[in-house]
Amino acid sequence: MKMMNKVAAGVVTIGLALTGCAAGGGAPTTNDQGQTVIRFSWWGNDTRNRLTEEVIALFEEQNPDIDVQGEPGEWSGYWDRLATQMAAGDAPDVIQMDEKYIAEYGERGALLDLEVAGVDVSRFAPGTVDTGRLSSGLFGINAGINSPTVIANPAVFEAAGVAIPDDTTWTWDDLAQTAQAITEGSSDGAVGSQNYIMVEPIMRVWLRQQGQDEFNEDGVAFDAETLGQFFQQGLDLQQSGAFPSASVASEELTKPVDQTMGATNRLGLFYYWSNQVKAFDNASGQDLQILRPPSMNGDGDHELWYKASMLWSASGRTGNQEAVVKFINFLANDVDAGKILGVERGVPANLDVREAVRPDLQASDAKIVEYLESIESELGDPMTVTPVGGADIELGRWGTEVIFERMTPQAAAEGLTTELTSKVQAGA
Repeated sequence: MKMMNKVAAGVVTIGLALTGCAAGGGAPTTNDQGQTVIRFSWWGNDTRNRLTEEVIALFEEQNPDIDVQGEPGEWSGYWDRLATQMAAGDAPDVIQMDEKYIAEYGERGALLDLEVAGVDVSRFAPGTVDTGRLSSGLFGINAGINSPTVIANPAVFEAAGVAIPDDTTWTWDDLAQTAQAITEGSSDGAVGSQNYIMVEPIMRVWLRQQGQDEFNEDGVAFDAETLGQFFQQGLDLQQSGAFPSASVASEELTKPVDQTMGATNRLGLFYYWSNQVKAFDNASGQDLQILRPPSMNGDGDHELWYKASMLWSASGRTGNQEAVVKFINFLANDVDAGKILGVERGVPANLDVREAVRPDLQASDAKIVEYLESIESELGDPMTVTPVGGADIELGRWGTEVIFERMTPQAAAEGLTTELTSKVQAGA
């Protein structure tokens, strides 16, 4: 996550070379054994790499005429590499895609319309298909769903003598009071809450509860005045001691997950996507509790949404479309493939696959599924796909100006809003 802003610039820069890169299909690729060769790129850690290699092996066993050549990578270099490959006409056939970048490629004709190509989404849960849809086509298939969460550390709450709030009725004021009480009640230096003004999904939740959003069909969907109020909240709570100091909060932005305050049991509350809870359970050694974000009035209007943790996309220039569609269908819809992949990429959008993996879920995975199913009836409007230029929001940079008091919350909000609007307008 922390490399998002750095790599986005590379995508935008090279993106100009993609203009006019219409999907037309290249020459079919075969190897010496006469098998159709498809290249498959993804980013991930060692666990994801191992599971992905296992699922490739199963697919090849069932489809001996297809050779899937894996191209794993790390997030930090993935998008620069993909942009270079796209510009050179050498893109992988199947691409693990992030929602933030699908418009960068899909709107420029660099991705295959998977609905037209015949990928099956008939068994997907409501609200999970359009996460990869643009006005011109369905360019990404949901590989797993997640949603914003507040993660509570029961051990920190207990040590501070504070009760975990009822997440169906709590408000932002309740969160502030709870965080303050944890800081005041902790004898080991634990702090009540992570500073959420630099956490993009929480910013989006807060904006949606104000009747705005991060993006809509016209571009940036919030105003600087409203964002300034959000920034002011974060500064006020930092000054009260409910949030960490500016220096500590800024250091958190560059730490690996297992070294963050949340992972080392020094925060009562912190904020991540639901599919990241397991990593924090493992790192902290705790059975962490997943909470809904607060609502404005305690009325349960949390304005949550299902986000694709990542997407399966395909090059619009692949010469191996039939094999590509077969492979993406396998990844998205095959029960045996789902049992191998589990929920490492998020909870399966395909309901048959979800039920198949449920009995074998570990405790951390099971509570993620339970959380996502518990909020299904409460979801707000689906999110708008991040427009071209919108990925590079740089919330951390502007938030850092606020917490170090180098800019007023309102000035930082105006700077971010103006900058992001310019980037989106330039990408349109």
